[in-house]
Amino acid sequence: MANSPQARKRARQAEKRRRHNASMRSRMRTYIKKVFSAVESGNRDDAEAAYRAAVPVIDKMAGKGLIHRNKAARHKSRLNAHIRAM
Repeated sequence: MANSPQARKRARQAEKRRRHNASMRSRMRTYIKKVFSAVESGNRDDAEAAYRAAVPVIDKMAGKGLIHRNKAARHKSRLNAHIRAM
């Protein structure tokens, strides 16, 4: 356990950041799932709209270091491929 005041503060900050990061990661996954559900429903317009909504969220998470930029590119590429295959 943290003994010094500095270590206690760092532990508080780390927990706060962990919860925030988990929330942001969940948000990103929700947007990705919305695209997949729209693709499965077969509605191309809804899928493209969901994709356009998901791309900025994915890019923002990569920009903040929550995910690697290559992982962001991979997600976008795969989502786009699913839409094109409709």
